[in-house]
Order: sequence, then structure tokens, then C-alpha cells
Amino acid sequence: RVASGKEYLDFISEQLSGPEGVSYRPMMGEYIFLQEKVIGGIYDDRLPVKPVKAARHLMPGAPYEVPYEGGGKMLLVEEVDDWEFLQNLFRAMYDQLPPPKKRK
Repeated sequence: RVASGKEYLDFISEQLSGPEGVSYRPMMGEYIFLQEKVIGGIYDDRLPVKPVKAARHLMPGAPYEVPYEGGGKMLLVEEVDDWEFLQNLFRAMYDQLPPPKKRK
């Protein structure tokens, strides 16, 4: 498994920049995106997101993938070049995501 490249991370981060405050943090050699809640991540230069109802609705033909060994199925975002689509997708998903887990 090859970690995602910095160029891809920079590209996706720029696509997600805006007033909603989407950020990322490194995790196991990859990156997860969050707005206080985990939305999805970059794994091997791919952007899968949690398969909440809004994501399934906005990407009805999106393939499911297991982004890493032992992980759950996620929806692959194929429209990463479409800034407006990504903004709308993340905004629509937010209320359907589980709250962040409390750290001990």
C-alpha cells in the first residue's frame, strides 16, 4: 500500500477550501477530512467518503470501496475536479454523520 501523494492532498484540500472549515489530519500514512466529524479521507490518491444517505443520493452510481485493510465500505468520490459538487456533497453529508468520538 502506497501512501497518498502530497500533490493529491493539496489538490483535494484546495477543492474543499471554503467557509465550511473542512480540514484534514494525518492518520496512518493517509489523511482524513473533517468538519469536527469525519467525512472521508484520502487513501492511495482516492477520496472515499462515509456512505451516508446524502452521499448515496448525490452519487447514485459511485462504487463502494474498502479504503484500508479492516476498514468499512465507503463511497468513492469520482467528481474530485468539480469544486461545487464537492462543496455540496460535504455540506449535505454533515448532519448525517455521527458525532465525533470522545477522547479519553
